[in-house]
Amino acid sequence: MKLLISNDDGVFALGIRTLANTLAAAGHEVFVICPDRERSATGHGLTLHQPIRADRIESIFHPHIQAWVCSGTPSDCVKLALGALLDHPPDWVLSGINHGSNLGTDILYSGTVSAAMEGVMEGIPSIALSLASFSSQNFQPAAEFATLLLEDFRQHRSSELMLLNVNIPAVSGSEIKGVKLTRQGVRRYVDLFEKRIDPRGKTYYWLAGELMEDIETEEDRVQSVPTDVAMIRQNYITLTPLQYNLTYQLGLEFLNQKSTHLDHRMKLKIANQEW
Repeated sequence: MKLLISNDDGVFALGIRTLANTLAAAGHEVFVICPDRERSATGHGLTLHQPIRADRIESIFHPHIQAWVCSGTPSDCVKLALGALLDHPPDWVLSGINHGSNLGTDILYSGTVSAAMEGVMEGIPSIALSLASFSSQNFQPAAEFATLLLEDFRQHRSSELMLLNVNIPAVSGSEIKGVKLTRQGVRRYVDLFEKRIDPRGKTYYWLAGELMEDIETEEDRVQSVPTDVAMIRQNYITLTPLQYNLTYQLGLEFLNQKSTHLDHRMKLKIANQEW
């Protein structure tokens, strides 16, 4: 299959090298485009007010891989590859392997997930892969699982367009308990801003948030599908299907009558020239 791979940890990250080289060795046609430096927690940001540059690189990845390094964000990378660099669209867009988990509400900030989501927005199925550790350097089990996952999708294609958010526990292969289908959980952080003084005497702030707790709600305890946060703690690989449509369905039901009432009141104000 033809694969486009990006990340948010930058061109020199071990995670993307392990993923790209493993998939190329498995016989896939692999293209890589990734940021020229770390772009973690950039979300779905795009570069709009300055040029984006992309240069070919040849010495970092497997010799059969075509690779570019890009000055933009993870989303810039995928958008540029699909819109300008590749002659034909890939079968899949992959992002990662991220150094650190992307669980629960982390995905709202994640450059890794956003790069993969860019593929879905262009009509291409996508996978975001993250190793649930900032210290472990063993990305090979995650890369091997990505190979297995793609092979399974090749044999059983889905008509559903989605982003599959995959988190792999940072343990040896023998310690992984299995694979669990999960839903997005909730994580809460304490955001601490450290106040510092630069050499010129000016004040600046450094965000140093720390994970306070993984939240389990009453709904979590009665749902048949467990959360990604809960299952990663039990050493399961978590598979969470995501979409870019953030419409809140229960909110639509709640606001249905209220919006009709507001619409009527607004029209009265317009008719009375009060608006």
